[in-house]
Amino acid sequence: MSALLRRYANAGEPLSCVPVTQGLLNRGYRLATTHGAYFLKQHLDAPTADRDTIVRQHRATQRLHDLGVPVAPPLADADGRTVAVIGGHCYALHPWVEGRHRGGAQLTTAGSRRLGALLGLVHTCLEQVMEPHGDPRGDQHGDPYGDPRGDQHGAPGSGRQHRSADPDETFRLIDELLALTRRRRPRDSFDELAEHRLLERRRLLAEHTHRRPPPASAGGWVHGDFHPLNLLYRGAEPAAIIDWDRLGVQPRAEEAVRAAAIFFVQPAGGLELAKVRAYARAYRRAAGADSAELAAAVHRVWWERLNDFWILRWRYQLHDRRADPQFPAASALAVWWTREYEAVCDAFTG
Repeated sequence: MSALLRRYANAGEPLSCVPVTQGLLNRGYRLATTHGAYFLKQHLDAPTADRDTIVRQHRATQRLHDLGVPVAPPLADADGRTVAVIGGHCYALHPWVEGRHRGGAQLTTAGSRRLGALLGLVHTCLEQVMEPHGDPRGDQHGDPYGDPRGDQHGAPGSGRQHRSADPDETFRLIDELLALTRRRRPRDSFDELAEHRLLERRRLLAEHTHRRPPPASAGGWVHGDFHPLNLLYRGAEPAAIIDWDRLGVQPRAEEAVRAAAIFFVQPAGGLELAKVRAYARAYRRAAGADSAELAAAVHRVWWERLNDFWILRWRYQLHDRRADPQFPAASALAVWWTREYEAVCDAFTG
């Protein structure tokens, strides 16, 4: 720690370094020094942990900050560098932002509009600060309620198309996961729910295979991981959008739909459609997106969720249970969304 801080002229001497427990892919710490508080990030997620990718993210956040987007750009060391490589790992030091996370249940209708306008601002400002043609390394896309290890159904490169999930591959995955759940001993309530959802999803997917969406072309630069744990609020106002590791080129309206499906999902798996409507209208105005773009995004993200089993893959294939608490609502959402498809589409486009 002392070796790291010596690189920064005014960081002070370390007093404490406490892990920030939230987050699945990288490590973060609240670092207190004789000169103040900082957020120390250790980059570990392989697709985005190389120095060049991190530097590009840092440059983007600094440019966004200059345009008035609420972000927390990293601090530069005495040599002007924002990435420190120590022991083979990349670290970055950011100012500590006081704030708290707020899910959709904690947002008013006005707050939902503010959230949609903020994401629209992010997308329009990224158009200004990023190069017009995508860097394939920036095309790693995902969210912690989708597959945080990357888009399993995308194709790298901004000029390429992003194919939708192949149902035949999903059927094979369902069979594999069913076998793993049924072999578990002793079985618990999670295993019972997982088996129920897998069988239910297999039936739903068989009924809706004909609705597989065509490939989509990438539409623009996106944050890539816009969800409640990556947005800090101070009171009712957003204070900082954090964690830009998955900055990349993707169909931008799909990020708007994915974010809403995370912010506004309810414990039983439904979406708060009145808030979704307020959010989506504000997003469309701020981003200049039309209803057709949002309708196509709704269809693609619905299909994505119908084919998505990343939480079960983590539990049964990787033996990692950190995402287990997300499973009940996430798995119920796919079923509810299928039943209420027209109402969901109307909320995003009306």
